[in-house]
Amino acid sequence: MTTTIYGIKACDTMQKARAWLDGHGVAYAFHDYKAMGVTADKLKTWAKEVGWETLLNRNGTTFRKLPDADKAGLNEAKAIALMVAQPSMIKRPVLETDHGLLVGFKPDAYSARFQ
Repeated sequence: MTTTIYGIKACDTMQKARAWLDGHGVAYAFHDYKAMGVTADKLKTWAKEVGWETLLNRNGTTFRKLPDADKAGLNEAKAIALMVAQPSMIKRPVLETDHGLLVGFKPDAYSARFQ
């Protein structure tokens, strides 16, 4: 199984997810949004699977600091453009496996995926 975890290295939730994967012997590649970016095509693919609303981190500081005009009238195209421009707006982590995506870190969901 190919597993890639996407996120930001310093994020606390990312650290918990990576510790879980390490502790359960799951081999994975790490893709750091800040260092490597993320393409609109990748985000569109994910959005088809889980919905753009699931991917967009509305609770984060980056989103909250956006001007109201940028937040108004959000749709998939606008959200993807925002996430490409500022990857901190992507909910973390995104775990991509041969069996689909998991967005966010929930130990029970990880356990179910890797059992």
